[in-house]
Amino acid sequence: MVIAIIALLSTLSVVALNSARAKARDARRLSDIKQIRTALDMYYDSSSSYPTTCAGLGSSTGCLCLTSIGWVSSSVSDCTGTIFMQKVPKDPGSYSYNYAVGGNGATYTITYTLENGGAKTATPNSME
Repeated sequence: MVIAIIALLSTLSVVALNSARAKARDARRLSDIKQIRTALDMYYDSSSSYPTTCAGLGSSTGCLCLTSIGWVSSSVSDCTGTIFMQKVPKDPGSYSYNYAVGGNGATYTITYTLENGGAKTATPNSME
């Protein structure tokens, strides 16, 4: 009987811990997207348009930083000039952040995925 109670309590704690981890990753994603939006707003104020499209923000094959020349994807050491975002954050889980510019540089969309809510988008005016 004691073993069954211990097993039940351990199972409940593991489930609660996994749920808390997923919520923490989602909170980090939302924070990352807000930071990227702020950097894009500063870039727009400086350049009067948003930088070119970039898939895989923060990944080793994607955009690593945002400078006055736009996204830099070769290495963080190439981030020179006016820097709007020194290091673009990478999704904390197995998803990715994808950025696309539209309207001749007048708007953008950042697509990201929450663990409990599916695909979401952020634009200059809104964030799901």
